Amino acid sequence: MDAIILQILNGLDKGSAYALIALGLTLIFGTLGVVNFAHGALFMIGSFCAVTLSKILNLSFETIDPTRTDFLGNPAKIKTPYIESWFGPETGAAIIDWAVPLSILFSIPIMISIGFIMERGLIKHFYKRPHADQILVTFGLAIVLQEVIKYFYGANPIPTPAPDAFRGSFDFGALLGIDPNVIIYPYWRLVYFAFSAVIIGGVFAFLQFTTFGMVVRAGMADRETVGLLGINIDKRFTIMFGLAAAVAGLAGVMYAPINSPNYHMGMDFLVLSFVVVVVGGMGSLPGAVLAGFMLGILESFSSMNEIKSLFPGIDQIIIYLVAIIILLTRPRGLMGRKGVMED
Repeated sequence: MDAIILQILNGLDKGSAYALIALGLTLIFGTLGVVNFAHGALFMIGSFCAVTLSKILNLSFETIDPTRTDFLGNPAKIKTPYIESWFGPETGAAIIDWAVPLSILFSIPIMISIGFIMERGLIKHFYKRPHADQILVTFGLAIVLQEVIKYFYGANPIPTPAPDAFRGSFDFGALLGIDPNVIIYPYWRLVYFAFSAVIIGGVFAFLQFTTFGMVVRAGMADRETVGLLGINIDKRFTIMFGLAAAVAGLAGVMYAPINSPNYHMGMDFLVLSFVVVVVGGMGSLPGAVLAGFMLGILESFSSMNEIKSLFPGIDQIIIYLVAIIILLTRPRGLMGRKGVMED
């Protein structure tokens, strides 16, 4: 039982990342009809927003402390972060410690701006082009963004710790009445799952209960009719591209303490997330979320030693195997709509 609960938690953790990225991919495809292979790069940029803010907050100046000496007997040089000199040692240290959560506010305008620039500067020219052209140009853009990050931040992963308050682990064993210290799970991974649930719920509520969202959903169903009503649906879809970029960026920000940001992490998640979108059904937002969590849990269970001893390497192919089975039995995916990418 303890192993099953732990694998479910691991699956929800992985599924949260898959669902958030797939949600953004589906938003873009459902509104603009573009297969955006640069979406994983937006996830990566979000992670590096957390890295950047952490570096900014840790900028420091040197002072000489005559009461202390270094190993050569010279007066010691003490580095003091500017933020501590401005707000005081305790408040400054707390701000530095909470760099990752603060990066949420830091990343939102950056990611929305990047989304607008991508859509207006490049992707709008490929709306009526074949999907193969869209995939090639966005995949090329992803490689360019990846190399830019590599140039400025280096090739090595950059550790970005969670706040001290969330560095411990939660004892599910004690909560469920099982032996203590049997089911231990990191606090930050639970925070990430809760954060993902809030973002997913917020996106669905925005689309379901706001006038803007209702118009967008109508445009996704019948773009031409909405345009004939005098509504500038293209402008609203551009805003949705920015929103999708922000969702991917926020997913990357909060994932930074779980997986140290590196320049190729976007590609690592992109392929799996695109499989999630296809399994859920192209253009289906509920399908993307459902498939994200489902495949995350399946991948987690397939990584158990008991499973791998029976089927060596199954953890590497389980997602693709499930995708093949689902697409053979349901070619439109779990919740795909008729006519989407069937021409």
